Amino acid sequence: MLTRREFLKLCTATVLTASLTDQIVPLMRHAFAEGKLTKPPVIWLELGSCTGNSISLDNAVNPTFHQVLTDMVDMRYNWLLNAAQGSEAVQMMLDTVEKDAGKFWLVIEGAVMTADNGRYNHVFMRGNQMVTGIAALQEIAPKAKHIIAVGTCACFGGPAAAYPNPGGAKGVWEVIKQPVINVPGCPANADWMTGTFSHLIMYGLPELDSYNRPKLFFGQTIHDLCQRRQQFEDGIFASFPGESGCLYKVGCKGPITHADCPRRQWNHYVNWPVRAGAPCIGCANPGFPDSSMPFYNHLPDVQTPLGALNVKKFGAAAAGLGVAAVGAHLITGVVAKRIGKHWLDGTKPHESDPPENIEQLKQELDDLIRQQNALISESKSLQRSEVKRKLPRTLRQKVVDFFRPGQKHRR
Repeated sequence: MLTRREFLKLCTATVLTASLTDQIVPLMRHAFAEGKLTKPPVIWLELGSCTGNSISLDNAVNPTFHQVLTDMVDMRYNWLLNAAQGSEAVQMMLDTVEKDAGKFWLVIEGAVMTADNGRYNHVFMRGNQMVTGIAALQEIAPKAKHIIAVGTCACFGGPAAAYPNPGGAKGVWEVIKQPVINVPGCPANADWMTGTFSHLIMYGLPELDSYNRPKLFFGQTIHDLCQRRQQFEDGIFASFPGESGCLYKVGCKGPITHADCPRRQWNHYVNWPVRAGAPCIGCANPGFPDSSMPFYNHLPDVQTPLGALNVKKFGAAAAGLGVAAVGAHLITGVVAKRIGKHWLDGTKPHESDPPENIEQLKQELDDLIRQQNALISESKSLQRSEVKRKLPRTLRQKVVDFFRPGQKHRR
């Protein structure tokens, strides 16, 4: 049997081969045959959704969608996949709820519409009566072994809950009392779903972060893993989407978005937005899309335990000191890595991290001021040099360019 450590290593490795399928699927087949593991019955309910997560799962390659259905789970109800329709399909679902209570998984795709008693979203007919999504969820969830929300709409409300949200869209965790495993994304990557399913089958509940997301997929920021991270460190910034360089200045939300997209990638592991020249828009974040808009501007206000931090205003203050490193490193070192993890109220905490305290923040600022003084000292030393070099001019130009973007980028 593959150890959990080995499983996590496979899931977090750069995914370029079918190693996950080659090793896990045969093990599952063998364990199912010997009765060591039981193939879980699954009820997949689609609520307020565009069906994007089902389509994403349909595009899975490692394992394939066919392998998921035949070798991993026993899909009892999914309105896109049902062989039967109407009352027969609904009866199969209701029979599973009663006969397999405490054993079946409930997978939810789409936001829960709560306005006007849920009348904006009906999911099936029982007899001659239409059943709303919220009523179905509240009836079925208490009897499920695991509840998995897939996609940002099901996890946090997502685009369905964007202002003004007339349908009262909410995340699953806001409507039911049972624990919910959140696998966000717009849509969720197929590997995030199949990896979570595999862990639940073989090892039980995965380690979750404070938003109840599996840490093996959402434990690091996109900024930490990004292929353009070195360009950020070197001060090479794109001035518009599609240009080479770090996309931070044109709105990339990678510093505050926890997901492994740079490692995982999409379209059979060949590409992802930033690599293709588009900034990350933070689709796996709580509050998306409102909290990420406008997509192609600098990061908006970031909610921290010390209050709202406006990145643009802080950058302007740092420019007054003449040091680009202060603004950039405060954003990445303080907001992204620690405070940023709690920048919005998310799901009910599974294991909350302790909040950043004022002493730690002061220490960060002291370190940045020392870096500032070192840069100023070096700049003065170069200016006094009789030999004209290009380096001082380049350094100064980077500082000016960072804090004073071109006229075409100003609103």
